[in-house]
Order: sequence, then structure tokens, then C-alpha cells
Amino acid sequence: MGKKLDYLPTALQRFIADQKIYFVATAAEQGRVNLSPKGIDTFRIISENEVIWLNLTGSGNETQAHLAENNRMTIMFCAFEGAPNILRLYGQAKAILPNQTEWQKMIDLFPLVAGARQIIQLQIELVQTTCGYGVPFYEYRGERNTLLEWADKKGQNGIEEYWQTKNTVSLDGKKIDI
Repeated sequence: MGKKLDYLPTALQRFIADQKIYFVATAAEQGRVNLSPKGIDTFRIISENEVIWLNLTGSGNETQAHLAENNRMTIMFCAFEGAPNILRLYGQAKAILPNQTEWQKMIDLFPLVAGARQIIQLQIELVQTTCGYGVPFYEYRGERNTLLEWADKKGQNGIEEYWQTKNTVSLDGKKIDI
């Protein structure tokens, strides 16, 4: 059924490329575990042991708050169509902000979108597949454009104001540098 690997083989890279949604989990030393669904065109495989994803502006900023304290992260993909499969990537992550040198090296790997907040880089330590036999079938009908339209309408200044009012303190009261 399941396998454990220390790298991301080509077949699983193709599986990731076919998925429309993925889930990211982080946790600080104390407080709540955060689990977020992600979509849009925001995930890139850099190598067999490194992936990055573009974190867009949201209601909170838990991922960055958690990574500042504890850099463990799990990313999960599920097959909702085709052969059953669940894929988890476990590793150490860090947030790369727009004012950092690394940002300029990576941002061009993604389409230009308003509200890009961080690039999250994951160094993969463990790749695990499990059966996914209990995951139901779902039909993909398209992306929701609501977040992108909201960010476009706010503009860069409006986004930065939003970050200051909504994204600088986590649910557990941790301060977040933006």
C-alpha cells in the first residue's frame, strides 16, 4: 500500500502536477495546528528534495507565524479523481518575504498575481504515499477567481494596509513580521 522515500521521484512529481488542490499543515511550539487548503497556480517542484509554493494574502497569516518558531511543515495531496493516492511531503520550511534576495530568484517561477505575500520553501525529509481508498471522487469545475479579483481591486497599497491590520498577529497572539 504505502511507501516511504527520502526524495520525490518523477512519478510522484507528475501526480503533483495533476492535482488542483493541496493542503499545508504547520504548528508552533504551543497553540493551534494550522491546516490550509491551497489552489490556484502556486506550487513548484524545484528538485527531488525541494518544493516552493506562493502564499497569497488571506484572512490570517498562521503559516509564517508558525515557521518563525517551528519550521516543521507537512504538505498533502489527495487524488480526487483517477487512481486513489495520498501523498505527504514532510520537512523543514522557511518563509521568504518580498524584501529578501531569495524572493527575486524565485518569484518569476509563478504567474504575476496581486497579493503574493510569501514564498514558502520546503526542504523535503520524507515522502510518504498512502492508499487513499477512503477519499471520495470529486469533480473539478474550475478555479475560484474571488481571491485574485479581491487582491486586484485592493491594489498593492490596499494589500499592504490589509497585511498590517489582519496579518501581523496569529490566532494564538504571535507577532508576525511582514
